[in-house]
Order: sequence, then structure tokens, then C-alpha cells
Amino acid sequence: MKDGPNIIGIAALIGDHARAEVLTALMSRMALTATELADIAGVTKQTISAHLAKLVDAGLLAVEAQGRHRYFRLADDDVAQLLESLMNVAFRTGAIRLRSSPREPALRKARVCYDHLAGELGVLVYEGLLARGAFTPDAAGLRLTEAGGAMMQAIGVDLAAAAGTRRAFCRTCLDWSERRHHLAGTLGDALLARFEELGWARRSLDSRVVAFSEAGEQALRAWVD
Repeated sequence: MKDGPNIIGIAALIGDHARAEVLTALMSRMALTATELADIAGVTKQTISAHLAKLVDAGLLAVEAQGRHRYFRLADDDVAQLLESLMNVAFRTGAIRLRSSPREPALRKARVCYDHLAGELGVLVYEGLLARGAFTPDAAGLRLTEAGGAMMQAIGVDLAAAAGTRRAFCRTCLDWSERRHHLAGTLGDALLARFEELGWARRSLDSRVVAFSEAGEQALRAWVD
């Protein structure tokens, strides 16, 4: 019996090496041009154009024209969650790169998981908040408590703006490098943005790395401790 949606087409699209590199690069949530993505995937501009067309047609990517350039990004949160889940399974089953990038230690320390903080420091934030009673389980997964709200307001997170969307407000996301959870949802997005506004961290322009200054990491640890 054949029930449910047919995943073969989507799986085949993601399974191609060049397309997988493109999708992984766009997990930074930065919009990139076809030329930039061709360099990342290691293919020609003509080849990347064909790949991008397939990903857009399948609803995995969205494209926006600005002047003479076309910028590509992941279509939505569902695609980002799918990719992060695949990374978790790949890591768990030993499907690791034979030659690691020089940025690998920095990625494991702190990185963007589409729109929220992942890696060692992302897990530190979630577990620290959880230990201080910031969350309680509910039917949707997690609910921010009064104590958690006070912690967010203490560093200037706009909770009303974070909660005023149709996306999940706060949920967990399994971290592929730490094998524990970090915080996702619009609250995770708002937290990472606030860390940047405070000058604690900055996103790398050419990778998913989030670089915390020494003072920024100390402030982060003090906040969740």
C-alpha cells in the first residue's frame, strides 16, 4: 500500500552533491547569487543555473530579483528544519566529510541554524534557560514562563514582536554537533539578533559561523548562569 506524499523527488533533489552544498550554504539565511553558489558548489554558472531552477520549481528555494542580480534563499522554515534533521541523521550515522573545513571548530562552537544560534553556545543558552525555569512543557512543545520572560526583557528582547507571527514561538532543535537541543522558533531568532545588537557576537559573511568576542561570551555565560 502506498500512503502519504511521495518523497522520492525531493530526496533525489537534495541528494545531489552540488544541490546539497547549495542548500547547506543557504542555512545561514543569507540570500546568495547564482555566481556565489556556483563557487560554493564547485560547478560552472551554467550548471548551477540548472540546479537552482530545479530547486525553485520544487519549492525548496525562493528567488528575488534586485537590479541585475537574482538572490536565492531557502523557501521557508520547513525546508530549514528538514535540512537540519538530515544533518543530524548524517552525523549520527557517521556520514562526515573526509576533509573538514578549517572553520569546523568555529562551526561547532557557534553557528547559525537558519535563524537561531546552534553549536556549543546555542546548547549552553537553551540548557541554561531551562535550568533557570525559563520554559515549561505545553501542547505546542515549550512555553516561556514568567521567569523566562523576565530574563528576555533583562537583555532587551522584544517578546511582543517575536510572538506576533504565525511561526512557532519557541521550540527545541536537535543540535547535530552537540547531540543535545538548542532553542529555535521566533524566540531563538530574536535572541540571536539581540546578541548581535549588544555586540556580543557577529555573523561571518562567508560561512555559518557566529563569532562571539571574549567579552560577549562572558556576558552570555553570565546571563544564563
